[in-house]
Amino acid sequence: MIFKIVILSLLLVVLISLGSALVAMAKGDKSDKMLKSLTWRIGLSVTIFILLLIGQATGLITPHGLP
Repeated sequence: MIFKIVILSLLLVVLISLGSALVAMAKGDKSDKMLKSLTWRIGLSVTIFILLLIGQATGLITPHGLP
């Protein structure tokens, strides 16, 4: 259960980072805030993907089909 909460928390941070980049782009900000936000988003997305692979390999999460 904790593993799923960690994954969902990371997904929330990814969405916040994406929103931050959108706000910076909409304002026409010339700083690297948008670049840093998108870099964080990519890094967190890769981390989530790796955690999902580890979770499946260790049995923390199990795939299931639709009934």
